[in-house]
Amino acid sequence: MKPDINLQTRRDIIAACLDMNATGLNQGTSGNISVRIDNEMLITPTSLPYNETEPEDIVAMHTDGEYGTYDGRRKPSTEWRFHLDTYLQRPDIGAMVHTHSIYATTLSMLRMDIPACHYMIAAFGGPSIRCADYAIFGSEELSQNVLAALEDRTGCLMGTHGMITCGSTLKEAMWRARELETLAHQYYLTLQTGKDAVILDDDHIYEVRDKMKSGYGIWSQEPNSA
Repeated sequence: MKPDINLQTRRDIIAACLDMNATGLNQGTSGNISVRIDNEMLITPTSLPYNETEPEDIVAMHTDGEYGTYDGRRKPSTEWRFHLDTYLQRPDIGAMVHTHSIYATTLSMLRMDIPACHYMIAAFGGPSIRCADYAIFGSEELSQNVLAALEDRTGCLMGTHGMITCGSTLKEAMWRARELETLAHQYYLTLQTGKDAVILDDDHIYEVRDKMKSGYGIWSQEPNSA
């Protein structure tokens, strides 16, 4: 394991995994989390319960050099490809969270985007949260589908699968995961009324996004490794 400079980040990843299961954002070992540090990403291992995961189990994958190579005593998450490909294409992203939360996954089963039914959509970069097309887990096709859905966004649904959120830090990515699940829940309940939600216009959402960046929630806090 690379020394002490990465140890706290490894611990933060494990703590975030335990938190997302404890709060219902995820179940079992189905989700995964990664953080970019310099020329590598740290990612959760495959098929290891989070309450059994030690810092040494977090896998380091290289963002330069030979594609897909890694260091560690465990194999990386089977979903490592969309994490790595996103970091390679999106220098603004420093952490990613993937969960199978109930309401986001429900909408993904319907292959539904979440429209601007609430101003918090702006926290994801634009006037919708897109749903990526389905492809089998861990595949190159899924990675390409995710990259398309994340274009100019920091979160998406994954068709018949779950959700992904991104941030400059792990703390920000986790905040977005909670917000996305809340939006999915609210939109799902709105659909149950049989009425159409009132959709905010695109210009307004971009105005809200820019206002948020000047100081709102997670963006008003000092960045840190968590």
